[in-house]
Amino acid sequence: MLLQNKVVIVSGVGPGMGQALARIAAAEGASVILAARNQSFLEEVRGDIVAKGGKAVAIPCDVSDEAQCKALAERAAAEFGGRVHGLINSAYYHGDWSFIENSDAADMAKAFDVNCLGALRLTRACTPYLRDGGAVVNVSTMATVRPFGGEHGMEMGYAVAKGALNTLSKYMATDLGRFGIRVNTCRMGWIHGEPVEGHIQAQVDAGLKREDVIAGITRDIPIGIIPPEDDCARAVLMMISDFSRVVTGATLDVNGGHWIAP
Repeated sequence: MLLQNKVVIVSGVGPGMGQALARIAAAEGASVILAARNQSFLEEVRGDIVAKGGKAVAIPCDVSDEAQCKALAERAAAEFGGRVHGLINSAYYHGDWSFIENSDAADMAKAFDVNCLGALRLTRACTPYLRDGGAVVNVSTMATVRPFGGEHGMEMGYAVAKGALNTLSKYMATDLGRFGIRVNTCRMGWIHGEPVEGHIQAQVDAGLKREDVIAGITRDIPIGIIPPEDDCARAVLMMISDFSRVVTGATLDVNGGHWIAP
């Protein structure tokens, strides 16, 4: 299995790709630490993993809190033999949709604190346990290179914060390599899971045809489908596996070709 005998921390385990990352990592042989603020959801996912024979613990954590990040790293290491092999920073705060003229600097600052500094806090806390072969993946977004907006505004604060995370990832890779730690970024596009399905259904409820909504999303996606959540998660997990053991400082676009980096 891809992650046999590895200990993997996944932050941001929510109804979207976070839970898929945790479930698939466990199915691929990893002992998984589930982290997010919603303890009841964490316990639900943990229960499902354990019921299928996997290994998982659920640890509530707000990545905007330094002490909680440190406590998470320490408990993760203690639960599974003092070592962490992989850290996936997927916790995020989306913030408001807005235009420049009505943007909220405080909301953007919160997005930066969670999306960028949260990854910094958790990576820093996990560094002692990741040494000599560990890997970090920072989950980012295609919106950092392909601005996305509509009549209700742009996902500006979220994208700007993730853009900072993209840069932070390169500095992490440059610095943490001296400890034998790899750091890479995955820039996600549309992900067909519960959140996107909710968006599609809202458009259908407003009177549009489902096939027309999907066609509008996939029009510029070369593979012709909304990338399925599980397949997106597998691409992220590959970056913490030994299949990528000599890859660091790289950015992998996971979007079905919707954005193709030069």
